[in-house]
Amino acid sequence: MTELRLKCDQTKNAAPTVAAGAGVARPQLGIFLCLLSMLIFASQDGLTKVLVKDFPVAQLVMVRYWVFVVFALGYAACQGRGKESFRSKHPWLQIIRALLAVGETILFAVGLRYLGLAEMHALYAVFPLMALALAGAVLGEFIGLRRWIAAAIGFTGTLIILRPGAGVFELAALIPLLAALAFAVFNVLTRRISQHDAFATNMLFMASVGALTVTFAGLPAWVSPTPVQGLLMGILSLTGVVAQILFIQALKYATASTLQPFNYALLVFATLIGVIVFAEHPDTWVVVGAALVIIGGLYAIKAKA
Repeated sequence: MTELRLKCDQTKNAAPTVAAGAGVARPQLGIFLCLLSMLIFASQDGLTKVLVKDFPVAQLVMVRYWVFVVFALGYAACQGRGKESFRSKHPWLQIIRALLAVGETILFAVGLRYLGLAEMHALYAVFPLMALALAGAVLGEFIGLRRWIAAAIGFTGTLIILRPGAGVFELAALIPLLAALAFAVFNVLTRRISQHDAFATNMLFMASVGALTVTFAGLPAWVSPTPVQGLLMGILSLTGVVAQILFIQALKYATASTLQPFNYALLVFATLIGVIVFAEHPDTWVVVGAALVIIGGLYAIKAKA
């Protein structure tokens, strides 16, 4: 899911370097664009859930990453950075970060084979709280009691969803948690790298390293799609670019801190798509647990402000 998801949240890919005060302050427009990008991301997960039944995950991820490469190159060119964007002060950290993004994307797609959209996103939504804990341990950031309380609330929600020991726990439920952990580490690395590297550099490394890596697995596993499946693959890839453009535009009109809470709209949109399109019916435990995860995340944002 990182995949190419630069969510309207500073933790997702150094967005503040693009946005902070770059355009006219129009927060309502920024919020609208952020919500629209979240809706597109949720729709992409719905498409992935359809396609992953018939195609290898590596193939789907490979196609998306090569489209991402084109977008990243175009963005760097539009910023007038060109070759400069391939120069990083932390090349090895950039490579590790890109590999984490690939792993997280693959894990999320695999998880959609076994879990519903609501359950997947409810468990995955704990990643900001994981990043919070890692930032304290790795970056030495001050956390504070209120933010630890927020993390405890969110993790309690996760346990309610999983219900270990209740006889309903599935090993597949660990997949979104592993994806969330990978993405949390990705976020921590991004925050460190972004102190020295530009947003365009972050994107180019993520796109190029990711594309080259996943191609080794994607090409040998290639399954020829039907015209309809090829169209869906194309839509899946292109909408990722559209969502990223919307994200970048959102940050021109509103600050990352303003947009952060609206990240959780992704969980709402994904749940609605699961119910309407896939006839999923998340049980009460998932709903209650997801609510606690969201409350914990929002409280952490408030505590940080």
